[in-house]
Amino acid sequence: MDLNQPPGENYANPKATALAFYILSALFIDNFVIIFVVTVLLAALDFWVVKNVSGRILVGLRWWNEINDFGESVWKFESLDQETLARLNKKDSWLFWWTLYLTAVAWVVLGIFSLIRFQADYCLIIGVCLTLSVANIIGFTKCRKDARNQIQQFASQTIASHVSSTIQSAFSVV
Repeated sequence: MDLNQPPGENYANPKATALAFYILSALFIDNFVIIFVVTVLLAALDFWVVKNVSGRILVGLRWWNEINDFGESVWKFESLDQETLARLNKKDSWLFWWTLYLTAVAWVVLGIFSLIRFQADYCLIIGVCLTLSVANIIGFTKCRKDARNQIQQFASQTIASHVSSTIQSAFSVV
């Protein structure tokens, strides 16, 4: 990838590799273990890349989950500042969100086909891949909502401080 090229001009997407391998493996590979291992590794790679790289570059969001001292799960969110978010390519954002959701839909459809063909063992592969896709959907959806709340709070605080300073200056003149 050319570093001088703006993001979005090259739409390489690791999601396609896990899906493509799974679909094509049914035609060319007769070993369930190989299909399972390679597909799950590609899906895990996709999960990590989307969560830590693509999400940050394409939509300015990143999320993770931590366990606090009380053993409770705590969601953490990170987003770019408003000015930087405004400069992000809208095509990239659109592509990111659509592929995020369409990947999960594709895994569900493949799961239905596996059930129809009575290949319950392949549902295990699809279950792992669908879980990773849904985890990213939940994480990024929560992160987007958190970013919107932060922007609203910032705007409210800015307006409140501006009104407060205006009122103070009006009374200090008198």
